[in-house]
Amino acid sequence: MPQAPAGSGPRRRTALAAALACLAAAGCTAEDTATRRRPPGPAPGRPADRDALVMVIRHAEKPFAGATGEDDEGNEDPGFLAGRGRRRAEELTRLFGPAHSARLPRPAALFATGGPRTAPARSRQTLAPLATALRVPVRTQFALGAETGLARAVLEARTPVLVCWEAAGIPRLVHALGAHRVIGVPAAWPDRYDLVWTLTRTRGEWAFRELPQELLPGDA
Repeated sequence: MPQAPAGSGPRRRTALAAALACLAAAGCTAEDTATRRRPPGPAPGRPADRDALVMVIRHAEKPFAGATGEDDEGNEDPGFLAGRGRRRAEELTRLFGPAHSARLPRPAALFATGGPRTAPARSRQTLAPLATALRVPVRTQFALGAETGLARAVLEARTPVLVCWEAAGIPRLVHALGAHRVIGVPAAWPDRYDLVWTLTRTRGEWAFRELPQELLPGDA
């Protein structure tokens, strides 16, 4: 007597009947049937639990009230950095590479505050010398207020990531990353330009450190 093919029999007929009943029911789709056959789990490639290192800085020094900064051509513009801010931007290469003596990891991705052409360019100007040294483009597709989208892009990017942002938006970025409940994370960025916040995620758990830049005379 010939044997039944492997996988046939009452168990297979029961599963097939259940699938046909599901497809016949209102609102049920083939995707629903497939979901019943496999255990739930994260979507392929989802960065929700991927290890990450996100380094955050505020843009460098802006002009005092009533003063103006300078763009790359030397034109006065209040939306650009002050002289001390330009010096800090140039010194960031000592902090983040590419030299082996750099004190912090070399970023694989760079993000700066973007937005319309009329928006302040201080974050982009801050990262420009470092981007040139690292040969890494600065991503500016997110404006102040778009921290949710920024956080998603940061977690999908190659790590380590360096973000240069406006002070008012940094707490929102930390919240969007899911690191706001970590002990020691300040509720607001201090009134300083010489800090680095490092947010490290290992096996789904975030850790926080605040580090001094120590790049210019007068830095704490």
